[in-house]
Amino acid sequence: MPTLVIRYFAAARAATGVPEETVPGGVRSLDQLTGELAQRHGARLGTVLEMASFLVDGVAWHDRRAPLPAGATVDVLPPFAGG
Repeated sequence: MPTLVIRYFAAARAATGVPEETVPGGVRSLDQLTGELAQRHGARLGTVLEMASFLVDGVAWHDRRAPLPAGATVDVLPPFAGG
């Protein structure tokens, strides 16, 4: 079965305590995936995910209801401060 690789950056990494993880890659949307991740890691990550942007295989993913491609890499990009 294909998997999804989830890569966490900045506050998302701090909330999970890991730089990345692999989850089963069944058909699901970004909304479904983020719900699962928030359940797994807790409210702190849930808050970060609400504000985050996402890349799927390096491309900005704006449709949170569209099915994610099997075997994709999902980057979780919280808002960054500074400049």
